Amino acid sequence: MSRRPLLFLDVDGPLNPYAAQPERRPEGYTTIRAAVRPGRPLRVWLNPAHGPALLGLDYDLCWATTWMAAANRWIAPVVGLPELPYVDFGDRLFAERPDGVHWKTEAIVAYAEGRPFAWVDDEQGAADGDFVSVHHPGPALLHHVNPRLGLREGDFAVLAGFAAAVRT
Repeated sequence: MSRRPLLFLDVDGPLNPYAAQPERRPEGYTTIRAAVRPGRPLRVWLNPAHGPALLGLDYDLCWATTWMAAANRWIAPVVGLPELPYVDFGDRLFAERPDGVHWKTEAIVAYAEGRPFAWVDDEQGAADGDFVSVHHPGPALLHHVNPRLGLREGDFAVLAGFAAAVRT
């Protein structure tokens, strides 16, 4: 078993800054049209520099996204990532909880099995941090990424710092 922490990656927000100004692709990004659902393809903006930057971090990477396995087909090749494991949200996908905890949180904690982890997403809140602190025995970083900007240099610095702190 790896001693490195896990890095749970959301796609929409961190990798795809979907909330950026419409029709204004951010600098450094490329556009793909992903036919992940029947009907009109989904416009996705991706930065090919993100893959090498993520691979340069001291983590084991794992998708934590509604894309699940489809992230390996549509997202990974564009950003330069290998096929990654993913959290299978199953019937919890989009299931609202009465306690305000995000529907991904419990599945991510279960997947981590006590291993240190960082989770980059644009939808976490205080209830998620509380849930993780109660139900996860290891170190965890819930890092919010602005969906207008996507992952930036400062985000990578925070992630690198957490990984280094966990390893010492």
